[in-house]
Amino acid sequence: MNAKLSDAARHILNDPQLISIRENWFARLRSLFAGTDDAKTVFAINGINGNSKTPGLLYSEPERWMIESLENLAENAERAKNADIFAPLCIQNGIFGVHFVDSIFGCNVYYEYGQWYSGYLKCEVGKLSFPDIGESEAWQLTRRVTDAFLAADVQLPVYGLPTIASVLNIAVNLYGERILTAMLCDPGAAAHDLKIINDVLVDLHRRMIALLPAGQLQPVIPDGRIQMPESGQICGCTTQLISPECYRDMIAPLDGELLGVYPNGGMVHLCGAHEHHIPAFRDMKTLRAVQLNDRASEGLAKYHAGLRHDQIIYLNPCDAMPAKKAVDITGGKRLVLVGEREIFKKP
Repeated sequence: MNAKLSDAARHILNDPQLISIRENWFARLRSLFAGTDDAKTVFAINGINGNSKTPGLLYSEPERWMIESLENLAENAERAKNADIFAPLCIQNGIFGVHFVDSIFGCNVYYEYGQWYSGYLKCEVGKLSFPDIGESEAWQLTRRVTDAFLAADVQLPVYGLPTIASVLNIAVNLYGERILTAMLCDPGAAAHDLKIINDVLVDLHRRMIALLPAGQLQPVIPDGRIQMPESGQICGCTTQLISPECYRDMIAPLDGELLGVYPNGGMVHLCGAHEHHIPAFRDMKTLRAVQLNDRASEGLAKYHAGLRHDQIIYLNPCDAMPAKKAVDITGGKRLVLVGEREIFKKP
């Protein structure tokens, strides 16, 4: 079945007024990173995702999934006119969830209990080889989804990449605790595989950069993590498992290299207890933002005090770190809050 976007949806998703609103928010975001934002309100984001309502369509008919998602975005486009909060229209390529790269390396990736899982590789740490990316199901699906987005010829939505993750996240997905043991007991073998993994991640980002317009490409989950264009992202989830020295010596240089693919550097996503890495994050020149949610949000004061003055904090408020407390800690400076606007007004 050939999927085709309706003329009405295409018109909405190329609306000059909506594009101007998005670009004005991007301009303010650039000012925030430059330290020149003089707005009276805290910067806030609450993006709008386009969603197909047909289960499994992303994997069976990715072109039709894209059209249904864009049609859904067009139905909700008026919400992007919010003057108080950045509400970008977003398409998120969620192929295989956080196991997208695992699939490329040949792991058994499967869906169960409402989410994606993957099995570990059986090879020894130190024996990993660069996969044939073009032949992988994950990449072929991503090309079909991306080509469908480009064929729709819509300039307004941003396009969130699949979860390309980060070198340590992927290494743990591939090996489990074996990679952590190797980093301590056989660092040469671990370093070999970490370099292979990071080379694949860099390659994937470069492939996507070559395909997509710079003004519409966003790394992942742009509805709550949208950055100024030409910015990347790494996932720091698993860094809570390793020491500051291990991260500084074995992982940070690779994370910095991946973010360096993008002219504006990028963000690290954090969701656990990672405060012991703040000195390494501060020293990473290509790291321009940290994104905190769940347990990581509780450490806001330490991040705000310990990071550079040109590093921005994206915060998902939670019970332990509500928005008002976050504003009190930071004065609203170097802060992006994620969620509904009403709770972000300064007293």
